[in-house]
Amino acid sequence: MARPSIVPIALTLDDRTGYTLWAPPWEEDGEEWQAFLGTTVEVRADINDDDPDSPTARAVVHLFPSPAALAAYCRSRNDHDLSDHPVWPVVAGLGAADLTPDEDHRFDLDGVYDIAAEDPDRWAVDELAATVDIVGRLAECLDATDDEDDDDLGEDETEFEAVAELVAKPEIGSLGLGVEAFAGRSGEDAWIGVGSILDDLWEDVVEELSEHFDWTGGGTVSVETYPSASEAAEEPDVDEPADDTDDADAAPAGATAASVGVSTIARGSKVTASPAAVAAAAEFWEAVGILPVEIVVPDGAGVTLRCYVEDVARFLGRDGEVFVFDTPADLSRFCAGNEAHDLSEIASWPEVADTDTPPLPADLDRYDLTELAELLAEVADGASGLVTHQALAQPVEGVRDLAEYAGLTRVGELLAPTAPLGRAVARADREPDAALSAADAATLRPAWDEVVTAVSGALVFRS
Repeated sequence: MARPSIVPIALTLDDRTGYTLWAPPWEEDGEEWQAFLGTTVEVRADINDDDPDSPTARAVVHLFPSPAALAAYCRSRNDHDLSDHPVWPVVAGLGAADLTPDEDHRFDLDGVYDIAAEDPDRWAVDELAATVDIVGRLAECLDATDDEDDDDLGEDETEFEAVAELVAKPEIGSLGLGVEAFAGRSGEDAWIGVGSILDDLWEDVVEELSEHFDWTGGGTVSVETYPSASEAAEEPDVDEPADDTDDADAAPAGATAASVGVSTIARGSKVTASPAAVAAAAEFWEAVGILPVEIVVPDGAGVTLRCYVEDVARFLGRDGEVFVFDTPADLSRFCAGNEAHDLSEIASWPEVADTDTPPLPADLDRYDLTELAELLAEVADGASGLVTHQALAQPVEGVRDLAEYAGLTRVGELLAPTAPLGRAVARADREPDAALSAADAATLRPAWDEVVTAVSGALVFRS
């Protein structure tokens, strides 16, 4: 990310979903910081302790039953760990709609066993990797054993022993490598290993974390106000509560979650469907093996379709040109027509041509090539330390597929392992959290601009 940001997230545990905020790592005064919306509270020691009258300090994360309750808290309170964050003044004025997490930032701690029981496709692997990652980040931020006055634990001990043991397992580490780590016979064994480790440790992990979850929203809500997780998924609450906030304290005109780094949705996106609608549509598209894709380039944003034939990407198009449509509705109308294209021979195409299910891209299939160009420019101009190599991963995934289909040899050269951009991509696989330096970005920026120009030339925007 190009600047310090605050991201709304949702955590589901014990059939209850709580909404809160996470500030991903950012650099300030030469130090790296990370935090969640929370604070430190005093907890009375157990009556059986040697000193039952002496309270202990515990770091907690404030959770809220709805984005609206979260927004109301943010407008009225500053006694928390994010109050000094560089963008907090803007976040404090945002409404419920802007503080509603996207699908990439919803973490179901109840559902890990079900995910591990599935086949290791990219959705299962990515979702499990993201859940383990956020658990590790929570433990890192909530662990108080580094405090100077904490004499209860030894030098190498932690409040989150089960979390530390979990993330240290090689099989769990393989989740960060993506679905390729679970291909073939050895990959199947590794996936089975992931399930076995979760069987052994996950209940302890959840127990450790649950002691640090404040389901009262800093004393602003009661536990009884939380709907069950299934009810919350059916009808997300984005209504604004009444309040007496002075207009002078509200967010600046035009301020949105995206403008302060809260949203990961591409700014040029033409897809405005809710996460629930995208998830519902995904059942059909995954079943037919042809997935909607969104591409954002300097000329505009559009949606198309992609599948894989013998692991080779194939798009909706012809003669190496990719047909891109302004909206999912435009794409649907084309699919129902009779024009010839390279997906016509796919066995499931008749189902696509006949469906009423809208082609809504999942977040994993949205490739904003312009955003990466802007990130590289900002890092090159001095925002070093705020963007990691992980920013390359998703845009490059889309670019590789497009270049393969369109026969863009120059893109292949720029992404070759010996080229600067190719080396950076390889490092993104090995060390996704490694920060991009200003020198790196200055080198990569012209190469990426050339990639985007080549890819843009293969796109044909259809009306």
